[in-house]
Amino acid sequence: MKAIIFDMDGVIVDSEKLWSQAEREVFGSLGVQVTNDLSRLTQSMTTTEVTKFWYERFPWLHKSEEEVEQMVIARVIQLINEEDCVISGIKNFMEKITKEGFKIGVATNSPYSVIPAVLRKANISHLVDTISSAEFEENGKPQPDVYLNALKKLNLTADQCIAIEDSNSGIRAAKTAGLKVIAFSKYSSMIVEETYLEVQSFEDIDFKLLPSSSPART
Repeated sequence: MKAIIFDMDGVIVDSEKLWSQAEREVFGSLGVQVTNDLSRLTQSMTTTEVTKFWYERFPWLHKSEEEVEQMVIARVIQLINEEDCVISGIKNFMEKITKEGFKIGVATNSPYSVIPAVLRKANISHLVDTISSAEFEENGKPQPDVYLNALKKLNLTADQCIAIEDSNSGIRAAKTAGLKVIAFSKYSSMIVEETYLEVQSFEDIDFKLLPSSSPART
């Protein structure tokens, strides 16, 4: 293995609650009735898809979908800067694997502009070799586009990389791209996709002990 590609939301930062807050504030200010049941349907979507989802159900006036999407993104960045949201152990783990010779990628459904804010917040910008956002792909997760782009940027093949994901849609994206996947389940109890390994802390991962063939759950 030569690289580890990290999902961002739920793996580098605990941001689901921040996205939820921003969407409720922004969409709510436009008259959208943001319910828990409907919000659950949007959790694996890109911000463009989420904005379209709410506009189709509660069309607003005077602002374009693009303007509203940027309002949500700006609010999320503000919350990332303000809140204590960095996943415990992420920086130490990245420093460790960098010293062991691994390259590091980030592959996320989040807009590109959110990524630098997250990397600065976690103080890991200098450790990341490449970033890939679904904003610039035809399809977001669960489609594999964002991972295929990350592999291209790293100049590596799928069998040389491991992905770390916290959602079923992200796991499907990475597996479809051909990567082995570690499920980071600290903040999710709903992972049903089969993975190479399942952990709840970055301290649980020891790559020297990983089996070389068949997938396993721990």
